[in-house]
Amino acid sequence: MKKLFIRICKLFGYQVIDQNSFYSPTLNRELNEDLSTINKESIILPLGNVKITKKVKSLLLIFRTNTEIEIWDQNKKRLFEKPKIEYSLRSLNSLIKSIDYCKAKYPNINIKTILVDDNSKSENLKKIKHLIENKNMQLITLDRNKYKDFIKPQKNKETFGNLSSLFECYEIAKQQGEDLIFFVEDDYLHFEAMLEEIISSYERIASQLNRDIFVCPSDYPYLYMNNEKTNILIGNKRHWRTVNKTLCTFLTTKDLLIKYWDNFKKTCEDRNEPFEKYLNEIYEKEICISPLKSLSLHLTNINSSYGLSPFIDYKKLWEENEIK
Repeated sequence: MKKLFIRICKLFGYQVIDQNSFYSPTLNRELNEDLSTINKESIILPLGNVKITKKVKSLLLIFRTNTEIEIWDQNKKRLFEKPKIEYSLRSLNSLIKSIDYCKAKYPNINIKTILVDDNSKSENLKKIKHLIENKNMQLITLDRNKYKDFIKPQKNKETFGNLSSLFECYEIAKQQGEDLIFFVEDDYLHFEAMLEEIISSYERIASQLNRDIFVCPSDYPYLYMNNEKTNILIGNKRHWRTVNKTLCTFLTTKDLLIKYWDNFKKTCEDRNEPFEKYLNEIYEKEICISPLKSLSLHLTNINSSYGLSPFIDYKKLWEENEIK
């Protein structure tokens, strides 16, 4: 009778939890294992089952690099005070690890990665090319002249280059994105499980809300400085909170990119104050979430409110991504 009952439950899409043996016979898994199935259902004890309606089919990653400018728009040193190329390489290395981990977990999700480089020295480009060798990643070298009639005159070439490379990323996303799109800057270190958690949490939360959302991978210090109200949500393996500001590293969907294309364009037409002014306007209408605790570490100056996430072993994550 027990076996028949389990078969009937499976047939009708129900899961059986045996709390005595700490086991699910319908899933054939221990309860401390991952009980969710990508593109199908998200199961979090004791909250039960969420049917996935926002199924992720593909992810376009666009990684933006500039290995020459230490901290854009600032005259400060980053944590560990190394040359910028070191941050770019370790950031890319951590991203590659996260991609590989995610591909092993979710082999049916098509992940494509494009690098957009803004005028790095040939010796630095060589290091980047060596790191992505045999990784099926495309490297594009930015031509700033493409945007001289679009971007307003700036006080220096670095600002113009920053706006140009950002708009290049947005245009690539508009042309080649199909489902999820992840814009990533080259001064973040990512935990290995970052992509897996973002994709699975996106599916769960977007399905519950029945709408596309924005996802920020970092838990920034400034989020705790104004005592603003927020909503706490359950993702795949951690809590998430709603936020109304991000920097330029975030994930969204092709549909939201098209819907708010004017905001994306205005972000790049001129140096705004704050820089992300028109992105933040989107979050007044759409939901954006960030993880508790952080999945990615923004390696800025140690005093920056837009930098180091709390409760992270910065040195350990830095050393784990050293290029050897």
